[in-house]
Amino acid sequence: MSTPAALTSDLSTPRRLGHSTVRPVGLGCMNINHGFSSRFLSEQEGVDFVRSALDAGVDHLDTAALYGGGRNEGVVGQALKGRRDQVFLASKGSLLPAGDPRRLDGSPQDLRRQLEDSLRRLKVETLDLYYLHRLDPQVPVEESAGAMAEFIAEGKIRAYGLSEVSGPTLERAHAVHPVAAVQNEYSLWTRNPEWGLLRACRRTGTTLVAFSPVARGFLAGAVTDPQALPEEDIRRSQPRFSAENFPLNLALLDPLRAEAERIGCTVAQLALAWLLAQGTDVVAIPGTVSLEHLREDLDAEQVQLSAVDVERVDAIVNHSTVRGHRYGPEARKQADTEDTPPTHG
Repeated sequence: MSTPAALTSDLSTPRRLGHSTVRPVGLGCMNINHGFSSRFLSEQEGVDFVRSALDAGVDHLDTAALYGGGRNEGVVGQALKGRRDQVFLASKGSLLPAGDPRRLDGSPQDLRRQLEDSLRRLKVETLDLYYLHRLDPQVPVEESAGAMAEFIAEGKIRAYGLSEVSGPTLERAHAVHPVAAVQNEYSLWTRNPEWGLLRACRRTGTTLVAFSPVARGFLAGAVTDPQALPEEDIRRSQPRFSAENFPLNLALLDPLRAEAERIGCTVAQLALAWLLAQGTDVVAIPGTVSLEHLREDLDAEQVQLSAVDVERVDAIVNHSTVRGHRYGPEARKQADTEDTPPTHG
């Protein structure tokens, strides 16, 4: 169970990220052409959607070289033409598509090449934040962090972060150069950051950027039958969406929906508000390709939660009530995160 670090009646207060402040809810751009979608957007549809997101008030966009084999960055870059100063822009390197399986390279020389490619696709001179998308087990994190420090000194990035890492890895990298953010999965049904990472973030002054904050669409009611998802949708390979586990997980939605109705919000908004209530050093980047859902996500900043509300929601969806691992075997190998709750005594 979580213990909120800084409950606030106003979840809409801007939060620190790198050298800037951003809205508590940003936009993860992956779904535009990668990962979870029943229909990926065309290039022009993606550009139009990102521009509409900016019009709706989004000030934090998150993309990656991996997504769509670089096409995601291309879409974001086109959308930002003439609007670069309106947004905090983050991208990621080290995890790249190169056939099957994916190629992972966190070496300083290749990170430099990857960053240059990302800047070119995004049509910008500087990124506000650049993440090591996954820890390369063949490269000490200190070497990757050293490269990031060089990129900062050169003005190519303003800050760097890590993704899917543990507390000890964060502290090792932070000793080389301060880490602005860690982007890990965090939601009601994925509590791994509570098993050590959050404490490390608070020791180092690092912001936690939570991806999949509505549980890969599950907590938004977007998945009722995983078998109906397209073959390329990566949720089909994830244990929580299996024929064995999904019905048990689906049963959690009705009591959660009742709590949302009591509070006066949607289930997705409740999930986001719960996350934001964990501390003012937590930022969410839900992904969507629906402008209606995007506005719903942004409105989660207005939800009012008490400590009792948080406890009630915690009791419904947590590590003990969710069935199945968050990743399949191959993806699980690529994550450096704490994978089991700490044992005491």
